[in-house]
Amino acid sequence: MRAGTPSSSARDDERVLQTWIGRVLRAGVVSAALVGLVGGAIYLSRHGTAWPDYATFHGVPAGLDTVHGIVRGALEGRGRWITQLALLILIATPVARVAMSAVAFARERDGIYVGVTLVVLALLLYSFLGGRL
Repeated sequence: MRAGTPSSSARDDERVLQTWIGRVLRAGVVSAALVGLVGGAIYLSRHGTAWPDYATFHGVPAGLDTVHGIVRGALEGRGRWITQLALLILIATPVARVAMSAVAFARERDGIYVGVTLVVLALLLYSFLGGRL
């Protein structure tokens, strides 16, 4: 084997990890779509006949602007909150991919990429949580 050429075991490990990353991305998108459909159906069943009032600005309902509030409202079965939860799942999907990449780089013992990936992950998580840590 030539120097610098990955062994078949390393290539197999990388292929398995790439397969898992693909599955996580697929599961995240499908989950977000299903949760969004459920939230939309609930919302339309309760508010589908209501006419919008564009003359008055109502703003965001309380609890719909934080992760904790969204999860709590979704658990209560509220349509808009469930739909918002679907968006959070969709946003969390690539964040999970970055976390899995950090694990992959750590397994390869590539310190620079682990460090850069962890910084990116920290920034993503900070922004995902609304800057409220």
